[in-house]
Amino acid sequence: MRTAQGLGDAYSPDDIARKVESMGVRKAHADTLTLLVLAMLAGAFIALGSLFFTVVITDSTLGFGPTRLLGGLSFSLGLILVVVGGAELFTGNNLLTMAWASGQISAHSVLRNWFYSYLGNVIGAVLTVVLVVLAGIADINGGAVGATAVKIAANKANLTLCEAFLRGMLCNALVCLAVWLAMGGRSVIDKIMAIFLPVAAFVAIGFEHSIANWFFLPFGLILDDHGAISVFGCMTNIIMSTAGNIVGGAVQVGAVYWVAYLRNSRRKA
Repeated sequence: MRTAQGLGDAYSPDDIARKVESMGVRKAHADTLTLLVLAMLAGAFIALGSLFFTVVITDSTLGFGPTRLLGGLSFSLGLILVVVGGAELFTGNNLLTMAWASGQISAHSVLRNWFYSYLGNVIGAVLTVVLVVLAGIADINGGAVGATAVKIAANKANLTLCEAFLRGMLCNALVCLAVWLAMGGRSVIDKIMAIFLPVAAFVAIGFEHSIANWFFLPFGLILDDHGAISVFGCMTNIIMSTAGNIVGGAVQVGAVYWVAYLRNSRRKA
């Protein structure tokens, strides 16, 4: 589809809505093995972005805001790898609700995709934790990276139910907007530039990404020698941030854009 402005311009918002809808149909019909493998890749990609963030903010003397911004830009590596490299990320796949709302896929197909993408993401993230621990990355800079990882995990595990849910909701609104903007680009550079600021914003502000937390929390738990991190707190964070991510992606972005651009295109699946 071409916009009236020319081949070099971004896709228009209504074009993006239809591209997201078509993407949802393709993802919903992917075979299970392909979906699971690509989801494992996405989990590993997000885990690498999380590790990059942890290393970058360690011992930074730039001040709170600039350090968080730099860390957020570093974390963007994860979503760039997912979008450009091609992978199945649960949080981005919350946008499948647009194709469902248009009647092109069933609720069962949406839930199937979410189940396998989440499962694969968790496996990929946790396996990355294992590799990172065995590689001794926590020991670099005199163990400062490990100390930062423990602090990150402890802060996440100590969030209240409401905080974890709302931060998860706000997080995935920005993640799905990053995906939305990236789909408006025509080149790899377009997509990368579209991803940077929304992702950097959610990281800098301190929102909660459930898949990233499957790296941050297990990594911190393994390194915690002083009982600073509660297993219960970790699981509470995962549950509430996941629920918030679904609302942020499926409702705040997916449903709103469906109403704006696709509500008249509904047809029976």
